[in-house]
Amino acid sequence: MIMLFLMLGVVCTSIAQTAAPADFFAGKWEITVVGTPNGDAKLLADLTRTDGKLTGQITNATDPSADKIAITGIDEAADKIIIGFTAQGYDVTLDLSKVDDDNLKGNMMNMFDASAKRVK
Repeated sequence: MIMLFLMLGVVCTSIAQTAAPADFFAGKWEITVVGTPNGDAKLLADLTRTDGKLTGQITNATDPSADKIAITGIDEAADKIIIGFTAQGYDVTLDLSKVDDDNLKGNMMNMFDASAKRVK
Protein backbone atom coordinates (compact mmCIF):
# COMPACT_ATOMS: atom_id res chain seq x y z
CA MET A 1 0.00 0.00 0.00
CA ILE A 2 2.81 2.40 0.86
CA MET A 3 4.47 1.65 -2.48
CA LEU A 4 1.24 2.57 -4.26
CA PHE A 5 1.18 5.99 -2.57
CA LEU A 6 4.88 6.55 -3.35
CA MET A 7 4.33 5.68 -7.03
CA LEU A 8 1.26 7.92 -7.18
CA GLY A 9 3.28 10.77 -5.60
CA VAL A 10 6.05 10.39 -8.19
CA VAL A 11 3.57 10.40 -11.08
CA CYS A 12 1.72 13.47 -9.76
CA THR A 13 4.99 15.33 -9.19
CA SER A 14 6.22 14.62 -12.71
CA ILE A 15 2.91 15.74 -14.21
CA ALA A 16 2.99 18.98 -12.22
CA GLN A 17 6.50 19.75 -13.47
CA THR A 18 5.52 19.32 -17.11
CA ALA A 19 2.79 21.97 -16.97
CA ALA A 20 2.77 24.36 -19.89
CA PRO A 21 5.09 27.37 -19.48
CA ALA A 22 3.68 30.89 -19.45
CA ASP A 23 3.03 32.34 -22.91
CA PHE A 24 6.38 34.14 -23.15
CA PHE A 25 5.96 36.04 -26.44
CA ALA A 26 2.37 37.21 -25.93
CA GLY A 27 2.08 40.84 -24.90
CA LYS A 28 3.45 44.17 -26.04
CA TRP A 29 7.03 44.60 -27.20
CA GLU A 30 8.87 47.82 -28.03
CA ILE A 31 11.18 47.00 -30.92
CA THR A 32 14.16 49.07 -32.06
CA VAL A 33 15.69 48.43 -35.48
CA VAL A 34 19.07 50.14 -35.96
CA GLY A 35 20.50 51.53 -39.20
CA THR A 36 17.59 51.33 -41.64
CA PRO A 37 17.75 53.65 -44.70
CA ASN A 38 15.28 55.92 -42.85
CA GLY A 39 17.31 55.87 -39.62
CA ASP A 40 16.59 53.87 -36.49
CA ALA A 41 13.01 52.60 -36.35
CA LYS A 42 10.89 52.20 -33.22
CA LEU A 43 7.97 49.81 -33.49
CA LEU A 44 5.42 48.48 -31.06
CA ALA A 45 4.31 44.87 -31.54
CA ASP A 46 1.14 43.72 -29.79
CA LEU A 47 1.08 39.90 -29.84
CA THR A 48 -1.89 37.82 -28.71
CA ARG A 49 -2.64 34.12 -28.76
CA THR A 50 -5.91 33.25 -30.47
CA ASP A 51 -7.02 29.63 -30.92
CA GLY A 52 -3.52 28.47 -30.01
CA LYS A 53 -1.85 30.66 -32.64
CA LEU A 54 0.20 33.79 -31.99
CA THR A 55 -1.03 36.79 -34.00
CA GLY A 56 -0.94 40.54 -33.71
CA GLN A 57 -0.15 43.89 -35.20
CA ILE A 58 2.68 46.40 -35.35
CA THR A 59 2.48 50.16 -34.97
CA ASN A 60 5.02 52.92 -35.44
CA ALA A 61 5.99 53.85 -31.88
CA THR A 62 6.91 57.41 -32.91
CA ASP A 63 3.61 58.00 -34.76
CA PRO A 64 0.69 56.31 -32.96
CA SER A 65 -1.77 57.77 -35.51
CA ALA A 66 -0.12 55.85 -38.38
CA ASP A 67 -1.92 52.82 -39.80
CA LYS A 68 -1.44 49.57 -37.93
CA ILE A 69 0.46 46.85 -39.78
CA ALA A 70 -1.04 43.37 -39.65
CA ILE A 71 1.36 40.56 -38.86
CA THR A 72 1.12 38.05 -41.71
CA GLY A 73 2.78 35.15 -39.94
CA ILE A 74 4.67 34.14 -36.83
CA ASP A 75 7.01 31.17 -36.42
CA GLU A 76 7.87 30.50 -32.81
CA ALA A 77 10.02 28.18 -30.77
CA ALA A 78 10.72 28.16 -27.04
CA ASP A 79 13.35 30.92 -27.19
CA LYS A 80 12.95 32.36 -30.69
CA ILE A 81 10.32 34.10 -32.77
CA ILE A 82 10.15 35.17 -36.41
CA ILE A 83 7.53 37.81 -37.18
CA GLY A 84 6.49 38.42 -40.78
CA PHE A 85 4.69 41.52 -42.07
CA THR A 86 4.46 43.75 -45.13
CA ALA A 87 5.73 47.33 -44.99
CA GLN A 88 5.99 49.81 -47.87
CA GLY A 89 5.34 46.99 -50.34
CA TYR A 90 8.07 44.70 -48.99
CA ASP A 91 7.71 41.41 -47.16
CA VAL A 92 9.69 41.86 -43.95
CA THR A 93 10.89 39.36 -41.36
CA LEU A 94 11.94 40.17 -37.84
CA ASP A 95 13.98 37.40 -36.23
CA LEU A 96 14.29 37.71 -32.44
CA SER A 97 15.75 35.43 -29.76
CA LYS A 98 15.21 35.51 -26.01
CA VAL A 99 17.93 37.27 -24.00
CA ASP A 100 16.11 37.23 -20.66
CA ASP A 101 12.52 37.45 -19.38
CA ASP A 102 11.99 40.98 -20.76
CA ASN A 103 14.43 41.34 -23.69
CA LEU A 104 14.89 39.94 -27.18
CA LYS A 105 17.72 40.44 -29.67
CA GLY A 106 18.09 39.66 -33.34
CA ASN A 107 17.75 41.24 -36.76
CA MET A 108 15.37 42.46 -39.43
CA MET A 109 15.80 40.87 -42.84
CA ASN A 110 19.29 39.65 -41.82
CA MET A 111 20.46 43.23 -42.49
CA PHE A 112 19.60 45.43 -39.52
CA ASP A 113 20.21 44.77 -35.82
CA ALA A 114 17.04 44.66 -33.76
CA SER A 115 16.18 44.45 -30.10
CA ALA A 116 12.90 44.28 -28.22
CA LYS A 117 11.88 45.11 -24.68
CA ARG A 118 8.69 43.89 -23.04
CA VAL A 119 6.24 46.73 -22.28
CA LYS A 120 4.88 46.33 -18.77
